[in-house]
Amino acid sequence: YHQYDDVLALHGDEDLLALLKGSQLLKVKSNSWRRERYYKLQEDCKTIWQESRKVMRTPESQLFSIEDIQEVRMGHRTEGLEKFARDVPEDRCFSIVFKDQRNTLDLIAPSPADAQHWVQGLRKIIHHSGSMDQQQKLHWIHSCLRKADKNKDNKMSFKEVQNFLKELNIQVDDSYARKIFRECDRSQTDSLEDEEIEDFYKILTKRQEIDRTFAEAAGSGETLSVDQLVTFLQHQQREEAAGPALALSLIERYEPSETAKAQRQMTKDGFLMYLLSADGSAFSLTHRRVYQDMNQPLSHYLVSSSHNTYLMEDQLTGPSSTEAYIRALCKGCRCLELDCWDGPNLEPIIYHGYTFTSKILFCDVLRAIRDYAFKASPYPVILSLENHCSLEQQRVMARHLRAILGPLLLDQPLDGVTTSLPSPEQLKGKILLKGKKFGGLLPTGGEGGSEATDVSDEDEAAEMEDEAVRMTGTLCVPLPAHLPARIPPRPPVV
Repeated sequence: YHQYDDVLALHGDEDLLALLKGSQLLKVKSNSWRRERYYKLQEDCKTIWQESRKVMRTPESQLFSIEDIQEVRMGHRTEGLEKFARDVPEDRCFSIVFKDQRNTLDLIAPSPADAQHWVQGLRKIIHHSGSMDQQQKLHWIHSCLRKADKNKDNKMSFKEVQNFLKELNIQVDDSYARKIFRECDRSQTDSLEDEEIEDFYKILTKRQEIDRTFAEAAGSGETLSVDQLVTFLQHQQREEAAGPALALSLIERYEPSETAKAQRQMTKDGFLMYLLSADGSAFSLTHRRVYQDMNQPLSHYLVSSSHNTYLMEDQLTGPSSTEAYIRALCKGCRCLELDCWDGPNLEPIIYHGYTFTSKILFCDVLRAIRDYAFKASPYPVILSLENHCSLEQQRVMARHLRAILGPLLLDQPLDGVTTSLPSPEQLKGKILLKGKKFGGLLPTGGEGGSEATDVSDEDEAAEMEDEAVRMTGTLCVPLPAHLPARIPPRPPVV
């Protein structure tokens, strides 16, 4: 496997070696479904093979790409492990979360060391794969070619071509691949060699829009000169300050042909590599960081907000999930909605009131928010509380807010800020609460009156509440300064 781990700069890494060896892991789906399955990193360091007992399952369906992984979480950090693996120590549990809507893969390792190998190993591969430059990617493709050539005769049969495509994790219809294979087999030997292999790959990855763009930039030539590349950068890419120095640096960075590079020219392959890189992106790299003035009062800004954040699907019967909060935060959302209701065992719950949506614990949502609030942005997160809880369970909410969010929670005015709202810059790393002020509706004598036990927020759901409940109070009591935590705070996500 050395040709691949060298490209990833992970040669000899213990975590990578453990993944290449593979291990037996427990796959968790429910309280009654735990099955031992074998998982192994393929030699391409780009795909994971998973054992399956399903009848008629194809070999391709037992593979998933590293590129499909959103993140790897250690411990009980998904609803599956939170619900179904509480009896297993957190240091043996981990989850693979995918970018698309497929189910999260919840796993239990035989030991904490095995779990660490998988978590750290996958994180390293994801990080290094994302930072590979175009030359490294080209080297990786050539490595896949050499590996696919099973008999080392520098020729590729159709079967070896199929293996090559699998190494690249490219799904191609066999009949289409066979058609291209025959077109490239000019020697009529039922195998590809030298330029035929190169032609096969070029046809497979051909993009007509790139060909047109390159032809317009190069004119009648087969390559781009420095001057032509500068013209393209200035007129097509709108990089007005581009000059020969930038063009030469791009040729040096992306041109795979040493001959063309020595002649200070860029071929179509180098042009494609440039366009697919961060340098060729339509988005300005300078805008990856916030460049606007963030020192104005908070009310001067539009806030990226989420409505009914807890819902994964429809708002009548769909599931509520802490995962919905995690996804919203990872996409940069800065205002989340929490519909809070009285739950069993004095534990407030979140769901869409008066519907059949499932219910999740308020404290579990806070843990998810704490762990992911500032992954995508350092600017403040606003928790919009739609509070339907009794005063008794509001006190529980207050305890959870302090115990779980800790110093992240803004519960005191900032020093020196009195006449206007603080700015996003001043509120970096802080979580704010938004709700209706408590006031005016409690009977004289404080909180002790029996008619003051239920509190309701006036929204579309509250319109349906019993009139006697609606008229007793509104959100919410101030956070007490000193309340013992009902639950021990969980450590931050690793």
